[in-house]
Amino acid sequence: MITTEDIAYGLEITAKLMELHNENPFKVKALNSAAYKLGKTRIDLDNQTVEELTKIEGIGKSLAEKIMEFITTGTTKELRDLMANTPTGVIEMLGIKGLGPKKVRQLWIELELESVTDLLYACHENRLIELKGFGEKTQNTIIQNIEFKIKNTGWFHYAYAEKIGQPIIDAIKEQTDLVSFTGAMYRHCEVIEEIDILIGDEQIDLDEFFSETIPINFIQVNPNLFYRKLVETSGTNEHIEGINFKNLETKIYKSEEEIYSNLKVQYCGPELREGLFELEKAKNNQLPKLIELTDLKGILHNHSTYSDGMNTLEEMALYCKHLGYQYLGICDHSQTAGYAGGLKTETVLLQQQEIEKLNKQLFPFKIFKGIESDILGNGNLDYEEDILKTFDFIVASIHSNLKMDEGKATTRLIKAIENPYTTILGHPTGRLLLGRPGYPIDHKKIIDACAANKVVIELNAHPYRLDIDWRLIPYCLEKGVMISINPDAHQLKGYHDMRYGINVARKGLLTKEHCLNAMDLSTFENYLSLKK
Repeated sequence: MITTEDIAYGLEITAKLMELHNENPFKVKALNSAAYKLGKTRIDLDNQTVEELTKIEGIGKSLAEKIMEFITTGTTKELRDLMANTPTGVIEMLGIKGLGPKKVRQLWIELELESVTDLLYACHENRLIELKGFGEKTQNTIIQNIEFKIKNTGWFHYAYAEKIGQPIIDAIKEQTDLVSFTGAMYRHCEVIEEIDILIGDEQIDLDEFFSETIPINFIQVNPNLFYRKLVETSGTNEHIEGINFKNLETKIYKSEEEIYSNLKVQYCGPELREGLFELEKAKNNQLPKLIELTDLKGILHNHSTYSDGMNTLEEMALYCKHLGYQYLGICDHSQTAGYAGGLKTETVLLQQQEIEKLNKQLFPFKIFKGIESDILGNGNLDYEEDILKTFDFIVASIHSNLKMDEGKATTRLIKAIENPYTTILGHPTGRLLLGRPGYPIDHKKIIDACAANKVVIELNAHPYRLDIDWRLIPYCLEKGVMISINPDAHQLKGYHDMRYGINVARKGLLTKEHCLNAMDLSTFENYLSLKK
């Protein structure tokens, strides 16, 4: 089944190939805009018609028909023709971060490079240094990005692997209750190489279960060995050795908890079994009660149709309330983010008026006036003070100029953190898992600055971000820096990404006491008033 992400990618690659072949720039812009919209929102395209698709902002009849062709055939005639006229290796070059269609065309036509391998070899021969628009710095960046892409070949986002694996788990559960993810899937790792499934039944026929994209390993054991094998296969080697698993008494165990008890080690939930900072705490019975999804009382950092979201402010608020949350923080893009419909000053004031009106209607539920303010290259936020002070809270994020070195990038972030109007530092590194590594920063200096200025750090729960990295959460806790788990939702179903944030927050030993949006409404209101 073709997904919204597949269609967004299809539109994007069509636009890139059209630009590569110097075709109509207006069509290229329209395709890119539609791809961005669909990719950002992941809108459900099932059972859509051309007429319904044209109701989406920026999608006219011609684009709607193209999307319907993707839905029904998985591709379009236009895309097939473009790909037929482009060497496969040149298409692969378009997937290298930092290489747009114009640069790829230049490499293809002027240097006659027709594959990523050719390009990497040319870089090592310094053939790009004298090429107009490139130079040594660009050449080195291309080498790094090619190596990053090669390194991540064969990896998948957890959310994607879950979509493949969970239906298989559910089907096997019809035959036995003793079935579970194990390995990296059971630990809720951000990216996955393969899906491991443990089954406490050696007789079940598994021939019908397979995936064409991601490897699936089935481990079948005697039901009496199920929990023992679950602990053994879910932990890293370091964790298994650290809890002295080899000393486990030979008997039938009815739970994982019973196994840890037998080993005289505090129970480590599956997400903790990394062999890192959990071991010492578990041996000394010092593991805290970890945060759970039900601990969250509000959802912060969300987008509406005021910028690049798919749902109105009222729809976002009503669904948030329907899910049982006490408050919503709306954080549409700020004015510098023109590509995302960032809010000019007059639009900010209009939105705030609507918020006040909705708060009267939805009481006691509350919408807080927020903004995702772009951090400019010099570290400033992109509104004047008279506008900044109108917000209840501000998420400060970087979206542009991502090529600074570590020193400059760290200085830039620290200046934004020191801004008295900054409440939350949004997705601190800007990373996209399996897409880009994020800009280099001195993480400890950033966390120290947040501690000194009482700024919260975001754990962006979008499954492609999960940024801040969970491995840094213990240092945040040590320094007294709170974490805010935010979905960066651009449509209603984006709220459900919160669970991915919870998964990795637990890996970092986060508790509800150290999570900003685990505060109830009155406590959160008081927190913001003290911040001001």
